[in-house]
Amino acid sequence: MRRYFITFLILTCFTSTALAAAADDKRRAVDEIFSAWDRGDVPGAGVGVFKDGKVVYARGYGMANLDYGLANDENSVFRIGSTSKQFTGACIVLLEMQGKLSFSDSLDNYFPNFPAYAKEITIQQLLNHTSGVRDYLSLARLKGLKSDDFYQDREIEAWLMAQKELNFKPGEQDMYSNSGYWLLGQIVNKASGMDMATFAEKYVFKPLGMSNTHFHDDHNRIVKNRSTGYAPVSGGKTYRISTTTLDMIGDGGIFTSISDIKKWDDAYYGSDILNAQFWQVMTREGELNDGKKLGYGVGLVIDEYKRLKIISHGGAFVGYRAELLRFPEQKFTVAVFANRSDADPTTKAFQVADIYLEQVFKEQSESEAKTNGTIESQGFSDSKSEAKMSSEQLVGNYELRPGRQLLVTADEGPIHVYQLWNHTEYDLKVIAKESNTYQIVDDESLQFTFTDLTDNKAQAIKIVQGGETVWKRVEPVDVSGVDVNDFMGAYYSEELDVIYELFIDNGNLFLTLNGNDPIEVTVTGIDELMLNNSTAEIFRAGDDVQGFKLSAGRVKNIKFVKQ
Repeated sequence: MRRYFITFLILTCFTSTALAAAADDKRRAVDEIFSAWDRGDVPGAGVGVFKDGKVVYARGYGMANLDYGLANDENSVFRIGSTSKQFTGACIVLLEMQGKLSFSDSLDNYFPNFPAYAKEITIQQLLNHTSGVRDYLSLARLKGLKSDDFYQDREIEAWLMAQKELNFKPGEQDMYSNSGYWLLGQIVNKASGMDMATFAEKYVFKPLGMSNTHFHDDHNRIVKNRSTGYAPVSGGKTYRISTTTLDMIGDGGIFTSISDIKKWDDAYYGSDILNAQFWQVMTREGELNDGKKLGYGVGLVIDEYKRLKIISHGGAFVGYRAELLRFPEQKFTVAVFANRSDADPTTKAFQVADIYLEQVFKEQSESEAKTNGTIESQGFSDSKSEAKMSSEQLVGNYELRPGRQLLVTADEGPIHVYQLWNHTEYDLKVIAKESNTYQIVDDESLQFTFTDLTDNKAQAIKIVQGGETVWKRVEPVDVSGVDVNDFMGAYYSEELDVIYELFIDNGNLFLTLNGNDPIEVTVTGIDELMLNNSTAEIFRAGDDVQGFKLSAGRVKNIKFVKQ
């Protein structure tokens, strides 16, 4: 008996040692992901890894404050941008459960002075980004306001009320809209009889013990352990403070820490404050009018990663970037809150998940391979698994949006990627990295992956630089015969209450508005211009230009009339 006990003890010690070593290996692997930020002269992030209700790993990387040399840690408080939307949604769900509003309530119940289309928009559509309401941050930019300009809630309300049209009929499409969640925040104020910051503190943060979390509706408020936001300058060699004086909440505005977000994450799996019914509503996918599922719940993205369900949301505002990534069936969550605008926390969060869930992913793949023969038969598409394409298959024009094109050439073998806008052809000088992926010489932060080989040509480029964008192959348009003199003049938008002045200097077309520096305009079609990072579709009466309709991402078809 004694011999068996000693053997059991030895085996237990060996197993414990092995588990500890494996845990250390995972931590070192995570540290490697954030190694570029693990310095005393750059901003960085707070990172948390939670499993089965426990903190598996939590630490800070880089500095929370470069002025005083204060480092980030798990208690540093970060602005988390649009990751805040789930907290705005939580307030709406709680009010619905309290009987103070209904998801079917129309927008005009709370904003009777809005245009008539407010009668067609429901709270549910605002929650799911299917309302069609134009994005107020896009409107601000199109009005000529800069990121450090100041405006208030009453001005946003006036801007939205001035919009004669929606981007689309409510429920017919989905388009991410910060205006929708700003409006939801205002609805919380009206339905609860208190401002949303107070409501969230009373019904969410205080009951959950989230003492370092709040809606930041006063930019002068002191925030203990605040991590300052930064933006890179001089090619990322130095940083400047990047913050805001705006007090809007709803679409954003949450300040929180890794330690506090753990309490929010715990509540998902069991809470007397936020019960199962609450979370069922929060994670219920929205639908279009035709019944199509959206993969978006209440401020939460509902999706899959390597065949595992995920619930997540990212955020980006001024000098902050954030990602909260949950694998609910594995009771596993990664939080990455960064205080640098060049961060890509979403990619890094998935990299951390790859480390900790490696065995789970492996077992999932093996199980599907046994069931279905091969993983590829189930529709998996990994650009790295595609056969290597020849340089001739890569050449051509790729477009992100009108006016933003890349030209790929293959002169004498090596490929070149040229930026084609602002009348320049800047060579980005790329080299092969692996398979169909290329990177900027001596800089892995900008990578190009060619995908979707069809008709013997790559049809898209996935570009990773901070975030991820997909550029689609297009046929070049011959605009050599376009007379830019046709477009000169002043154009007024009643919806934006702004005048765009188009003028010619040295044969090139430029735009000025609100006394800002001139912006170069690119002719992208016979009657199409790229101006102020927006697409202008010219309309005429006969040969005479009468105006244009402007579209810019989350804003569509704003009319400008030539004066």
